[in-house]
Amino acid sequence: MYPALLLILMWSFYLLERISSFDFYKWGIFPKDLLGLRGIIFSPLLHSPSDFGHILNNSGPIAILFGALIYFYREIAAQIFFYSWFVTGLFVWVFAINTGSYHIGMSSVIYALAGFLFVSGTIRKYRPLQGISLFVIFVYGSLIWGIFPMQAKVSWEGHLAGLITGVTLAFLYKSKGPQAPKYQYEIEKELGIEPPDLEGQWLENIRLANERAAEIKRQQEDFKIVYDYVSNQEATPKSPSDEKNLPIDPNL
Repeated sequence: MYPALLLILMWSFYLLERISSFDFYKWGIFPKDLLGLRGIIFSPLLHSPSDFGHILNNSGPIAILFGALIYFYREIAAQIFFYSWFVTGLFVWVFAINTGSYHIGMSSVIYALAGFLFVSGTIRKYRPLQGISLFVIFVYGSLIWGIFPMQAKVSWEGHLAGLITGVTLAFLYKSKGPQAPKYQYEIEKELGIEPPDLEGQWLENIRLANERAAEIKRQQEDFKIVYDYVSNQEATPKSPSDEKNLPIDPNL
């Protein structure tokens, strides 16, 4: 709903300027001019009425990136979008080199959202967000060339300010919003709960088993059966007198 409302606002300003004689571009950012500060609020909604491709090229990216921001970063989406809009505009007003022109268009916010989604998904190490990072770099990777002064009528300052803002927000908000799921031991560590020493228990069980096996083996080796006997020749008496002289074994 919110990306749709934003597109309605953009196109309403565009069509209104097409059918009227009012120059909305004067509500854009005019660097280092107090009246030009109002452009921080209005400039992303304004596009050149003579350049249909300007608003058309910005409509698709802002809808997709803004929608992705809301879907994956719902808890902090409003804050990220607010700062992407206003901080980027303030940077342009303060640092823009081309001070004699108005800066208009949604492209600065697009760069901020693209920078945030890419960097945030990378540093969070969470697969769904990493997928969004890959999507952004695959579809909008060519945006990187827009931060260089390659075209006279393109606000590269706005692109650069947006990218810096988005990357900065990604680091500032890295501990807020969606996070990668944690394992049980990570949660216990944060709570100060010492996890059981499973490896130590396993080694102790092996030690006890080895001691028990050694004891059994020792007992088996110490237990001996001793046979005390006399030969048949000695045990068989030849005469009654011989029988009286047979040796007597006390163990028998």
